[in-house]
Amino acid sequence: MRLTVMAVGRLKAGPERILVERYLERSAPLARTLGFGTVDVVELPESRAKRAAERKAEEAAAIVARCGNGIVLAFDETGASMPSPVFAERCASWRDKGVDSINFVIGGADGLDARVHARADGLMAFGAATLPHQLVRILVAEQIYRAMTILTGHPYHRV
Repeated sequence: MRLTVMAVGRLKAGPERILVERYLERSAPLARTLGFGTVDVVELPESRAKRAAERKAEEAAAIVARCGNGIVLAFDETGASMPSPVFAERCASWRDKGVDSINFVIGGADGLDARVHARADGLMAFGAATLPHQLVRILVAEQIYRAMTILTGHPYHRV
């Protein structure tokens, strides 16, 4: 099963990129033992449209086109909070149902268009606060790693 972190915008070199890479590198060997592939990161270009609605629509078209038939778990402030064990179980459930890919989608500065919400198989939030998409990318990478540790019984996740 392919796993993809799909994000609008480019993460520049620096501590944020280092953290994302560190979590994804840590998850790779665990993912393989669990029947998941390594996690790919796809950076979609930010729209240059003048109006926010147009930018969101252009970015949504790129996201939806790239996700294909895979599962879409979109990270959005309007989503539901999901405890880490539930996140892990949901990923395992999709794997066990034979789903070929999970796309973890992070919008740009203007958020996600309704078209992405409609396409999503789930909307998840990291609390009620609005977070910069760079931090959300770190949190998504960490949750993927945490899910792998939960599923393998690794002691990283403590209750």
